[in-house]
Amino acid sequence: MTKQPSPSCSIETPDWRRRRLLQTLQALPLLGTGAAMSAENSTLLRRTVPRSGEQLPAIGLGTYIVLDVATDGPEINELREVMRGFVAGGARVVDSSPMYGLAEARVGDISNALKLREQLFLATKVWTSGRDAGIAQMRNSFKLMRTQKIDLMQVHNLLDTATHMKTMREWQQAGTLRYLGITHYHSGAYTELEKLLKTREYDFVQFNYSLAEREAETRLLNIAADSGTAVIVNRPFAQGKLFPRVRGKSLPPWAAEFDCDSWAQFFLKYILGHPAVTCVIPGTGKLAHLRDNLKAGTGRLPDAKMRQRMASHIESL
Repeated sequence: MTKQPSPSCSIETPDWRRRRLLQTLQALPLLGTGAAMSAENSTLLRRTVPRSGEQLPAIGLGTYIVLDVATDGPEINELREVMRGFVAGGARVVDSSPMYGLAEARVGDISNALKLREQLFLATKVWTSGRDAGIAQMRNSFKLMRTQKIDLMQVHNLLDTATHMKTMREWQQAGTLRYLGITHYHSGAYTELEKLLKTREYDFVQFNYSLAEREAETRLLNIAADSGTAVIVNRPFAQGKLFPRVRGKSLPPWAAEFDCDSWAQFFLKYILGHPAVTCVIPGTGKLAHLRDNLKAGTGRLPDAKMRQRMASHIESL
């Protein structure tokens, strides 16, 4: 990802000094992860969960593929540093699913080893048919994630939604689940998502949204806002398809107007610029990418006019 050099400044303002400090801290070696990340802790954008008023950091972590690794895999050490840096940077929302192979277990193992559970907002899903199968799968998620309470349980891809929601409401009333939600990952499900959102029965909805997949802007985001439903955005990079479009290309100079200095930040800030978005969950197993993603949750965001400019720019490439 191409970096845009910081503009020069003749007067050392507090904001300028802060940016220089963050740049210095981010250049620290791996052992300095906690110190480097904690400098941004208090500045990470937070958004309100409409049903409760709870404030959540707007940058989360998706676990699809990246955490589907064995306990002795070559990636595991860096994944521990990613999770440590994620929390130190002020982030909390970690989203997983039984569909993601070993991801739930790795979330549980790593958060337990690093004693991070109380600092995380754990979200996972139920992805099966039938009440008994759903109960068994959700119980297994608690076991794998090593927790007595799950912050957000979601029906994955709307599979047997009515059946699972009955169980989930019972568990929410018992205090085992905090929030309930529904998810999908492509626009073919938007008609059903629209219908369900209008019932106002769900605390959260999760769906795909990016500069390459913008249909949610006209079909889901306003409905979610009107129904008081928190929004988690998946596939923010369109499963990586956005990066080849900008490879070898410099950021437009006007990206500095919303404190953006990488393409990943450009893509994430576009999403966060929509006020209905509560949290976006890019997946990464790389510490450098995590740092870049977290920076998207700091500084200024693009307004509606700038977001249109951003979309037009990507379409022109």
